Amino acid sequence: MNSKERLNTALSHKEADRIPYDLAGTTVTGISKKAFTRAMEYKGLSAEYDSKEIDPIQQIVTPVEPTLRLLKSDTRRIGARRIPDYEKLVTTINGVHELTDIWGCQWKMNTLSDYYFNQYSFPLESFPSIEEGLKNYKVPSLNDHKEIIISDLEEQFKVTEGYGVIADRNCAGLTETSLRIRGYQNWYIDTMTDSAGVERLFDIILEYKLSYWDLVTDWLIKNNLHRQVDVISECDDLGTQTSTLLEPDYLRKAVIPRFGTIWKHIKGKLPQAKIFMHTCGSVRELLPDLINAGLDIYNPVQFTAANMELKGLKKDFGKDLVFWGGGINTQSTLKNGTVSDVKDEVKRIIDIMAPDGGFVYAPVHNVQEDVPPENFWAMWETMMECGGY
Repeated sequence: MNSKERLNTALSHKEADRIPYDLAGTTVTGISKKAFTRAMEYKGLSAEYDSKEIDPIQQIVTPVEPTLRLLKSDTRRIGARRIPDYEKLVTTINGVHELTDIWGCQWKMNTLSDYYFNQYSFPLESFPSIEEGLKNYKVPSLNDHKEIIISDLEEQFKVTEGYGVIADRNCAGLTETSLRIRGYQNWYIDTMTDSAGVERLFDIILEYKLSYWDLVTDWLIKNNLHRQVDVISECDDLGTQTSTLLEPDYLRKAVIPRFGTIWKHIKGKLPQAKIFMHTCGSVRELLPDLINAGLDIYNPVQFTAANMELKGLKKDFGKDLVFWGGGINTQSTLKNGTVSDVKDEVKRIIDIMAPDGGFVYAPVHNVQEDVPPENFWAMWETMMECGGY
């Protein structure tokens, strides 16, 4: 059974020869540059990664193809980089990287102390309303990056044969991007006082996403590659550690239907592809709504958030959803646990999530910079040893 067959067996809620493993198939199932480098050097392996960083804001990299094969990753990512022209945009002064992204958001990273870029400027923060801010706001155009995206797609598809192919999103979600444009305090107030403005901003982001997915799907169809795509990946963080990001009814009204629009649009062109959604936090009560909107795969399965206990999720939603992630707690165990702690947690989670398929192994979100190399390998080795059916 090759990787593509293995993944699609799991996506069909059946047991393959082993649990599929995803490393770097999306920008939320990857590994940070420094964690990757340390983990490879710990085993005396090459720490080479693709020079075109998949997500420089998060400092997430894609290991080179021989390393992905060595690590038995069953997935390969196609799609835009988060900052397509990062090398041109970034400046460095006294060890501090700085850039302005396509949305007008400004970011900084101190290379000596920061794990990743932090946002410090929000383009519509100073305006009394979203509508006022949008009067002179330059909405990004996909045409500015079209050639880079197509060039990346051409390169990415060269190494997909026999692997599960994930077409990944180009930017953050509706709520995430809105927060970055408007500023956190203003945006949360807007959701209570200016619903029309909030939804206007959602629609701007929605149109940008739809134009991206049209570019990707049209290119795939033109090159007769559309049937090779197994998964479509989107994201938006709709939860916190203890609750949904906003009142569930607001998300049901304003956010989830717009994702349904995206998914329906894509499925019209790639009917065989499964829909993957990343949303952190406590979102159990939204899962039925996401399923009704077209969701097939849920990530990252943050089982330490409120009401997100794994046995209950598997029991209640295991027939409708594939769980992609939840393989180990990245907030505590993978970062701070002993090797024994890591092994025990991986075994426990496999016992819960593996039966009857419908499970793809990945940690809860990316492997962060502060993960010790011995813990990364303890996770990987245990997953490989115990992940067989």
